[in-house]
Amino acid sequence: MRIGILECGRSPAALQAAHGSYAGMVETLLGKPTVTYAALDGVLPAKPTECDAYVLTGSPAGVYDPLPWIAPLLDFLRAARGRAKLVGICFGHQAMAQAFGGQVVKSPKGWGAGLHEYAVTPADWMGAPPATIRVDAMHQDQVVVRPPDARVVCESAFTPFAGLDYGDAISFQFHPEFTTAFARDLINARDTRLGDLAAPALASYARPDDRALVAGWIGRFLAT
Repeated sequence: MRIGILECGRSPAALQAAHGSYAGMVETLLGKPTVTYAALDGVLPAKPTECDAYVLTGSPAGVYDPLPWIAPLLDFLRAARGRAKLVGICFGHQAMAQAFGGQVVKSPKGWGAGLHEYAVTPADWMGAPPATIRVDAMHQDQVVVRPPDARVVCESAFTPFAGLDYGDAISFQFHPEFTTAFARDLINARDTRLGDLAAPALASYARPDDRALVAGWIGRFLAT
């Protein structure tokens, strides 16, 4: 299977030497070789079938921002739907929702940071999932209107549409590709923006996470 990563953002420059790029983190999560397209620079596959599947990374941008690369990305997602498998992470989750009939806004709830717990509704590609999972969150934007053909598979009071299953595509608001070390460094780098949320977010990493479980979900989805 040829997997393309649509790189929608770059990790902070000060953290790249220690932790690498978002695309690199996704490739490590998948455990398979991939090809990266710098979507944020306007680089997209020449045709949707260039890869068998595409994974969209996170980004500091909002899908509603008037950036020149976002509209072509959403058009590509609509063209690729049904012709290649799609997996969205954070911004990628939001971009898919926006492209497929949902709505994304900067949430008045503010930032979500640290390990968050989500209730799970089983899907075939999950196997036998636990009732809840704990995975890293780092976002302020949220999907507030679910696309009409998407089924909610992960949710919380803070993020009601945290995981969506379209049948031929899946997406997650949370970050299974983040290591704990990177997540901690990212919170420290953004502590002025996170304010009082930074300390409890850092403390949340004292508990185990389920990033490996979610990696298995993505792998099974891509393999089916």
